[in-house]
Amino acid sequence: MIKTLKILYHQGRQFIPDLSNALLKPPFRGRPFINSVKINDTELEMTCPTGAISTNPVRIDIGKCSFCGECALKFPNKISFTTDYKLATNKRENLIICEGDDYPVRLDNDSIKREIKQLFKSSLKLRQVSAGGDNSAELELNATGNVNFDIGRFGIEFVASPRHADGIVITGPITSNMSKALQICYDAIPSPKIIILCGTEAISGGIFAGSNELDRQFLDKYPIDLYIPGNPPHPLTIGEF
Repeated sequence: MIKTLKILYHQGRQFIPDLSNALLKPPFRGRPFINSVKINDTELEMTCPTGAISTNPVRIDIGKCSFCGECALKFPNKISFTTDYKLATNKRENLIICEGDDYPVRLDNDSIKREIKQLFKSSLKLRQVSAGGDNSAELELNATGNVNFDIGRFGIEFVASPRHADGIVITGPITSNMSKALQICYDAIPSPKIIILCGTEAISGGIFAGSNELDRQFLDKYPIDLYIPGNPPHPLTIGEF
């Protein structure tokens, strides 16, 4: 008993009562901040392995960003990463952080489908498809159901069959050998249904973008309802939507 009490004292309270107001500490990298300091923009742009950085003005697309931190390490006076984990949005353009921007990534309430508000506001069943993922985003999705985050308290659950689901959560860059399986899974979900892209690879392809082994045509057919950036996304980023 004494040993158990020591462990509990050391770990503190694991359960997070309020996910929306939880605080994270470094080394976690969340929403980037871009200072107005002048530097060699070309060198900065070439630093990014996923092409997430563009210039004139400097911008970081966190839908492409791997959150490796190389840009901040090389240009600490220009770029820093905050601990803001609230990164999910329903508009792709909201994932682009511009120089001088220092406000949270937001959802666009006007763009939310009416049926989502009507049918899924108190219960949401999701089918997850790993479309060539490396299991990092998948592990974080699993973590949302543990005692720390307990996403089930909001009525959100992952189900085994797409026929029991309200939507699909896609992880991974969508490889050619998973594109058909992804389409079959989506077709099996009853309408109305939603699509969530979880992780940098799902949103943009990440470090695999442009590879001949990818087949991302699925994303051209349907509107995306939620983008959850991160490589992988933190459970709090997933849970806050």
